[in-house]
Amino acid sequence: MPNPTAAMLVIGDEILSGRTRDANTHYLAGELTRAGIDLREARVVADDRPAIVTALRALSAAYDVVFTSGGIGPTHDDITAESVAAAFDRPISVREDARAILAAHYAARGQELNAARLRMARIPEGATLIENPISAAPGFTIENVHVMAGVPAIFQAMLASVLPGIIGGAPLLSQSYEVRRGEGDIAAPLADLAARYPDLSIGSYPFIRDGCHGAHIVIRGADGARVDAATTELATMFPA
Repeated sequence: MPNPTAAMLVIGDEILSGRTRDANTHYLAGELTRAGIDLREARVVADDRPAIVTALRALSAAYDVVFTSGGIGPTHDDITAESVAAAFDRPISVREDARAILAAHYAARGQELNAARLRMARIPEGATLIENPISAAPGFTIENVHVMAGVPAIFQAMLASVLPGIIGGAPLLSQSYEVRRGEGDIAAPLADLAARYPDLSIGSYPFIRDGCHGAHIVIRGADGARVDAATTELATMFPA
């Protein structure tokens, strides 16, 4: 049985403008690999409702599970929650359980739950909350989409609470082998190797070191014995 598939939707003008580096996709990819969930696609869209709605509908239909990051804060440009609601044709309003979480959080700090902060309690109808142990404002899950914060520490904490509820497959295993020849020289035999192991992912990642061309060949798959066998063949083809 194939592993579940996943996609990541990163939302935010700050990513597209280069002001902020996206760390969440990199983190998610590693965690999903360990969980046996195959991350197939990652997209970045602006803080634009039609763009978010279009991307969410496409990704939700194409993959078993979708993760989003960004756009669930208190400011006017945090429009992810309302965009997700629109994507699934759900009404959105302040949820009392989300309001209570925020009220307790800010009361403990002597701060007011003002209108801006209350925006973070707006949840689409039918969604379940995702715990935020760092800053309280919850994410949420609706159908197969998990909506989470853009701040990396909060994203990671939310992901930790979500992943145990997702049934994964066999963890993907990998081996890396360095070939000190250019890709043009190794392309044909590498293609033959890939044809003999259609169940594995075999990728070539070139480098230049001290003026010499080479490539890191990464072999990935769920069957450790097959990964080992392909790596052994590769080493025979291109001795170190």
